[in-house]
Amino acid sequence: MKGFVHGNEAGHKGLSLKDHIVESEPRKGEVKIKLKAAGLNHRDLFIPDRHDPKDPDVILGSDGAGVVVAVGEGVDEIHEGDEVIINSGLGWEKNSPVPPAGFQIVGFPGDGTFAETIVVPAENAVKKPENLTFEEASVIGLAGLTAYRSLFTRGQLRRGQTVFIPGIGGGVATFLLKFAKAAGARVIVSSRSESKRKAALRLGADRALADEEDWTEAAEDENVDLVIESVGAATFNRSLGVLKKGGTIVIFGSSTGDTIEFDLRSFFYGQYNLLGSTMGSAEEFLEMVSFVNEHSIKPIMDEVYSFDDIQKAFAHLSDSSQFGKISLSME
Repeated sequence: MKGFVHGNEAGHKGLSLKDHIVESEPRKGEVKIKLKAAGLNHRDLFIPDRHDPKDPDVILGSDGAGVVVAVGEGVDEIHEGDEVIINSGLGWEKNSPVPPAGFQIVGFPGDGTFAETIVVPAENAVKKPENLTFEEASVIGLAGLTAYRSLFTRGQLRRGQTVFIPGIGGGVATFLLKFAKAAGARVIVSSRSESKRKAALRLGADRALADEEDWTEAAEDENVDLVIESVGAATFNRSLGVLKKGGTIVIFGSSTGDTIEFDLRSFFYGQYNLLGSTMGSAEEFLEMVSFVNEHSIKPIMDEVYSFDDIQKAFAHLSDSSQFGKISLSME
């Protein structure tokens, strides 16, 4: 089969599209999926620097959707012909404060979704929402789950509250916007890009702040209950300045740097809550898919590339200009 792999050379020089990869077959408790589409994530950009080129080639990709073509022994709930999406979290069944030991993500260290077929545990194949195309379904896994846990499990967002999402445009951020609005929240976003701010407003954001604005001053009339941060060092203190006293800030990423300084005294006098979040459990994944179904939510699609153009898709993801998710059509 065809697959997009990393091997032989360090970094992105080791990426290649290969035509003669041996397909795996499902063992007990597993299913084999013919992939119709696969979703890109920023995680895919980091794997070439983490995978040792002296190790065997690894197929990249964490998200995908397709049709089950074979089932292993003992699999009863999933059948050949079922249309499914992949929960890329392996080994995290029940909702818990942290993932259990041994938790992994599809696409490294094991093989991923940038291939014609994939074998996964049966419990990681979830029925595809009927209102989504395969391309749309292929991008909701990792980003949708990250957004869902950040908002609802960790952030405990409730109807009528106000949430602030700095750095609108990426896949998780656009899911945060859609999920929060579906839950009845007021949503404020920010971006340095005027076009992204306008796009967010068209999607239902109540306010969009420019990066050059003084956020604390601009939002002084707001009552921000929750901030979902992923930008990191560049915005953390500015985001904290928007948050009401007693409010909560949830962090799931740090794209502009991992190290920050902030005033501890003003933090504890403000009675703020600071929480980390990443991915989510299989239980939360099913809740997220149910939420998507209940509210007829469709992901924001930035671009769909053919599988043969995957290098172009990687370049587009790297330049951070996208608004929404990038998908590969495998057909």
